[in-house]
Amino acid sequence: MQRERLGSRLGFILLSAGCAIGCGNVWKFPWMTGENGGGGFVLIYGICLLLLGLPVMVMELTLGRASQASPVKMYQKLEKKGQKWHLHGYLALVGNVCLMAFYSVVTGWMFYYFVRFISGNYADLGFDQMISEPGLNVGYLALAVVIGFLILAFNLNGGLERFTKYMMVALLVLMLVLAVRSCTLSGAAEGLKFYLLPDFSKINGRVVVAAMSQAFFTLSLGIGSMAIFGSYIGKERSMMGESVNIIILDCFVAITAGIIIFPACFTYGQEVTDGPALLFDTMAKVFVNMEGGRIWGSLFFLFMIFAALSTELAVFENILACVRELTGWSRPKGCIVCGVGIFLVSLTTALGFSVWQFHPFSPTSVWLDFWDFVVSTNLLPLGSLIITLFCCYKFGWGWDNFIAEANTGKGMKVKGWMKPIFKYLVPTVIIFLYVYGLITYKWR
Repeated sequence: MQRERLGSRLGFILLSAGCAIGCGNVWKFPWMTGENGGGGFVLIYGICLLLLGLPVMVMELTLGRASQASPVKMYQKLEKKGQKWHLHGYLALVGNVCLMAFYSVVTGWMFYYFVRFISGNYADLGFDQMISEPGLNVGYLALAVVIGFLILAFNLNGGLERFTKYMMVALLVLMLVLAVRSCTLSGAAEGLKFYLLPDFSKINGRVVVAAMSQAFFTLSLGIGSMAIFGSYIGKERSMMGESVNIIILDCFVAITAGIIIFPACFTYGQEVTDGPALLFDTMAKVFVNMEGGRIWGSLFFLFMIFAALSTELAVFENILACVRELTGWSRPKGCIVCGVGIFLVSLTTALGFSVWQFHPFSPTSVWLDFWDFVVSTNLLPLGSLIITLFCCYKFGWGWDNFIAEANTGKGMKVKGWMKPIFKYLVPTVIIFLYVYGLITYKWR
């Protein structure tokens, strides 16, 4: 099967950034920030992006480009005879499915809120009410999955790349408009102070672990989501330069999302520690009380749909590419099978607040918490650790092979002085924070 190619560098950057930019930035990042003390969490998150996220992204993109394969075949092309690194490729596929098991449902929620606002029927919107209605959740989950795989059924350039280019540009424009509007609210100064000024007394081990997990989650690192786009590009540009561009876009969207949400929280008296409901309840309350709320609310949740779809499409593409390489199926056939599979797995989350209740950690935890624990707490950091060990040590692919591929092309290079960061700092910090995170996890 001939390898498909992206048509332009811009397409690659926007697709890769789209994978990183999504609900992790505009839904999860704000509520994680609210629960972890505001500005201090944002500061540690930025440090984690630079010291951990950037090196792992360079390595994952490099593996994809060197192998020209999806994660399930990637290691097999690069590992030495008799090695078992390729087992992580299958684990990466599982990780992508687990991620979509709750992410597809969240994307459906965005569609639901958009429909309510665009129709003007938003006065009584409530997050708890929405998640308790099984038919509503299943219906909008189906919509999110069908739209995603329908776009992917076309060829790579005509479907995913073309759609994402327009969608990402629209997303960035909408964010800027909404951020400017939010800064005019009466509580903007207080909200921005909480969000952007670190309170060092609130920074502890739990906050650092949460920031690391969020950095890996928001960049979709460790489960091959970036590697697949590396496999679709040529060798014209170096991977460090492209990774920096992707992370800058990702960080911009995450920070801007907080600028939209926290001034609204402090203006309308919404608790910043509301967790997953923060975005939905806060913004619905804002628009109900705002002049022109129907228009602003429709724009906001249209932006949220674009953000959610950008990641959903990228991860769907990763799952589809893995399945096609294992089976040899065409795009349309792969889309149908993968779409049905993702829909069935995602029913656990869609119905987990009502008819399929499951409390894995505490009486209030649900399927969404379980899938998030599997992905964010385990598969993302452990996958990033495996990628680091494979790229940096002779018992894997090796540093020399990695550097030769990563530095091929124009742009920023991985320098010799960075080797200790990649080889020693990144795996050491990941292991320490992973173990600490398990020990301090809120099991009950």
